[in-house]
Amino acid sequence: MISKSDSILIVGGGSIGERHIGNLQSLGYSNIYVLRSRNLPFRLVDAKTVNQIFTWEEAESIKPKASFICTPTSLHLEQAIKSAEIGSHIFIEKPISHNLLNIIKLKELVEAKNLFCFIGYMMRYHPLIKQMKEIIEAKTYGNLLSFHSHWGEYLPDWHPWEDYREGYAARKELGGGAALTLSHDLDLMFWLSDSNLKRHFMISNKKSQLEVTAEAGADFLLELENGTTGHVHLNYFQRPSQRQTTLIFDTATLHFDYYLSSLEIKTKESIQKTEDPNFDRNQLFISELQDFFMKCDNFSISESIRNIDHATMLVRICE
Repeated sequence: MISKSDSILIVGGGSIGERHIGNLQSLGYSNIYVLRSRNLPFRLVDAKTVNQIFTWEEAESIKPKASFICTPTSLHLEQAIKSAEIGSHIFIEKPISHNLLNIIKLKELVEAKNLFCFIGYMMRYHPLIKQMKEIIEAKTYGNLLSFHSHWGEYLPDWHPWEDYREGYAARKELGGGAALTLSHDLDLMFWLSDSNLKRHFMISNKKSQLEVTAEAGADFLLELENGTTGHVHLNYFQRPSQRQTTLIFDTATLHFDYYLSSLEIKTKESIQKTEDPNFDRNQLFISELQDFFMKCDNFSISESIRNIDHATMLVRICE
């Protein structure tokens, strides 16, 4: 069991690392260590409230019960393996990696040391997406036949205090690119459908004027083993932003708009609309933290391996 006073390791002190620190503190976790490569000032966290360390030897000495991998994608696997080697449960920010060179080693360590491994696709915790999941499972409108998702945002607007060209999302060598960085919507297709991939096709878009070394856009055609087909479009270059998902069933069409925080259900007879005007994006991160800690106390190795295998499949789709 992980208690509120156990050591928690955050690997990386960037924006997502700071978010997790703040949320952990709000949940009552006080013994937080941040492993950093550079001693830069935090933007949002009071440095006096965390312990900063700079080597893996220091990380091993604190014996963290859980480690959060919050670094550029290209470092995820290496640092997840190091966390497993010191016997820590592992939360990896999505995606699991930009390549699959050491996936087998991670799986072997997770099994040998009986660890829970979790990949942070927090959109699964959105209340309206959870409602969509319930509709699919109940077959309220018959079978899910087709899935369409469109997510476009302008990369320079993400962290206006930084030069977007230097961030990992823009740089292929750091595991960047629209496909992997925005892979939440790919994850959602499989999670909502509860089915595995049968075949897929990907087209990269490098036409934008953004100064990036990876693709700035990607389109995916997917067929799942249960017969559901889908199209997922992801891009870094769209202004204004658009983030919408459409599900087509035997007797209804569902349309989710992330920015409006709305879910519309259309049938031949009626149109129903649910809105969540008080939606707080940070609650998605808090909910996944709570889920992670709950599962650390009650998990099976097969669940850890399934999580790794699913994340591995997403990387293969994006290659």
